[in-house]
Amino acid sequence: MGFPGTWMTESESMVYRVVPKCACSTIGQIMYFSDHGRFFDGDIHDATGGLHKWAIDKSQAKITSNVQKHKSYAFTCVRNPYTRILSSFFDKICGIQRNGKRYRGSLVPLLVQKYGIEVGGEDGKEEFDQIKSFRRFLLFARDTIRWRRPMDPDIHWSAMSGHVSTFIVNGGRYDHILHTEAFNEGMQVVLDHVEMKHPVVLQDIPRFNESEGHGPRRAHPVEDYFDDLSMHLVYEIYKRDFQVFRYDFENPANKMPTGEIDLDEVHAKLGD
Repeated sequence: MGFPGTWMTESESMVYRVVPKCACSTIGQIMYFSDHGRFFDGDIHDATGGLHKWAIDKSQAKITSNVQKHKSYAFTCVRNPYTRILSSFFDKICGIQRNGKRYRGSLVPLLVQKYGIEVGGEDGKEEFDQIKSFRRFLLFARDTIRWRRPMDPDIHWSAMSGHVSTFIVNGGRYDHILHTEAFNEGMQVVLDHVEMKHPVVLQDIPRFNESEGHGPRRAHPVEDYFDDLSMHLVYEIYKRDFQVFRYDFENPANKMPTGEIDLDEVHAKLGD
């Protein structure tokens, strides 16, 4: 299976396991800058050079050798499951993507037809009942993850623990896992452990939120989207995420982690 979703600087200073919707655009640009002294011009996900990626065939042998020998500092980044699934809904379901089209073509019409979801009209800018539509999307997300129907789960709403675990199962080991909610502090830990051609000053780095502006703005506080049933569904889908990455399931309003991540626990529980 190898190391899907893994990026590595060309200098092999650091290795990063991408978790979608968890600051991956900003992290990728920081990695690119640390080697080249400039940011990639465009969405870092589109870069086919300047950064080793598992999706690039010629990068796979180098990534495999590095990770299996643990030659570089390896890390990933996680996010509160409540805010992550909400972000996925507004970006991927309600939003128009950077190619000017809906995400995954027939996905949104399927959701409108089968789950009664509204997405703000053709351009995603019309008023609609965000809370009702999000809760219906949550049912769909649960169906894809639990029963793989009406389609396989998408990487943007499948559990973070699933993404993180493939790296461990195939022979990798993390040196650090940072929380999106304390990004500068967590990313500084990574930078303090690596040698870079071009030093990175985190407070000077812009946030490369490539999904911003794709869809309608969230009209309510996070907690308003989650009633008792919604919280039950979220826990059914993301139980391990809450547990191993230290997030507060009981209070959707609390986006902050409840404690430090125990790397030994992560490797033990996700390395099965």
